[in-house]
This record gives sequence, C-alpha cells and structure tokens, in this order.
Amino acid sequence: MIKALIIDDEPLARSIVSEYLNDFPQIEVVRECGDGFEAAKAIAEINPELIFLDVQMPKITGFELLELIEEPPAVIFTTAFEEFALRAFEQHAIDYLLKPISKARFVKAIEKFLSQKPSLSKEKTKAFIEKVQDKEENNLDRVLVRTGNNIKIIPVDKINYLAADDDYVSIHTDEGSALKKATLTYFEKNLNQDEFVRVHRSFIVRINQIIRIEPYEKESHKVILKDKSSISVSKSGYAKLKAALEK
Repeated sequence: MIKALIIDDEPLARSIVSEYLNDFPQIEVVRECGDGFEAAKAIAEINPELIFLDVQMPKITGFELLELIEEPPAVIFTTAFEEFALRAFEQHAIDYLLKPISKARFVKAIEKFLSQKPSLSKEKTKAFIEKVQDKEENNLDRVLVRTGNNIKIIPVDKINYLAADDDYVSIHTDEGSALKKATLTYFEKNLNQDEFVRVHRSFIVRINQIIRIEPYEKESHKVILKDKSSISVSKSGYAKLKAALEK
C-alpha cells in the first residue's frame, strides 16, 4: 500500500483529490492537512511515499514546505499557478494538476507516478527544489527552519550573520542560532547585497551589525559584531566589505 498525504488549505480541493483516489485502491490517504505547519509534522511522522501539494497556501508555501523536509517524497502539485511555474514543473518532469482538477488529468498523473520507480520520483523532487531555489534573486525576506518537530520563521532583518556548517548553514540572531539545509552560495545570491556581504567562504554578515574591523594574521582581518561575535574576513572578503561600506 502506498501512503499518501493531501495538503491543501481548501477543503473542497482536498475532497476532490480524495474522491478521485477511490479509483486507486493501492494508494491510501493516511492524512489530509490544511496548512504547511501541520503537513511538516505529518510527513515526519508518517513518511509518505506521495504527497499532493498545493503551491499557494497561507503561512508557508508548498515550496517552502519542501525545503524543510530532509528526504522529500514524490510530489504531485495541485495549483492555480502562473505559466512560469508550470514550465518549471514540466522541465523537471514534476507532475502538477491545474485547478480545477479534471478526472482525466488526475488519472494520467497517477498512472505516471505508478509507472516510475519510487527513487526516481524522489530524485525529481530534490532536483526541482534546487531549481526553484536557483530562480530566486535578492528577494529573500524570511527563512524557515526546523527546530525539532516545530517550524520557525526567521525574518531576514533579524539575522546577524550566517556560517557554513557542513551541509547546513547556521543562522545567527539575537535569539540564538538555527540550522538550515542550504548553502552559503544560496544565501549570498538571494539576500539583499546592500545589507549582507560574504566576508569569507564560511561567513556572511549583516553590514549594520559590524561595529569594527580588526587586522588578524597575515593579509586577513576579522569583524566584531554587535552581539560580540568575531568573524573571520578573507582577503577577497575584505575587498567586498570595503566596497559595501563605501556605498
């Protein structure tokens, strides 16, 4: 039996998907979720093979939800999204159902899912998430992270600095730190470059948090932040920092 989740803030949309799935007894709907917070907990508990995911939801979007999942399952998006996103789905062979969902199109999507190896479906999901992240440019205004079974929303204007931490990025605020499955390159690309600067291959700092710059070892420096953190600055990072401060 294939375990499935239906994630949509519209009860009618959830009921339509559930009704259509009655024709596929090999797929069991183990839970329906009305928002991304509920869905994140359900996915961690149930570990479904397939999720039907609405893109545009309140609180957190479908894309943001997928970023929070360590091993995302196969996804069939349900959406009324614009043409750009539909082309992105098609380019990565990620299936989607355009609302209002027709029975014929639904059947086609399920048959496609059932014909694929589970591992291939999951790899497509991962590749799609990476592509969506790459499309963002200097418009990041919040970061979502997992803290145990909870989801925390960190406004970008609360971030003091970010540090590379193996396959994660450690995000530091006055309230503490949290880990996000991402790269510093992703944040360097998507944070406002008038507010943040990458001073080292392992650090990005918020410019208005710097209280002073000090020499440190040969051809390098360090910055001291308002929260008393001391951050290494490489030679190339120092040049970037000087340029940013002179703007």
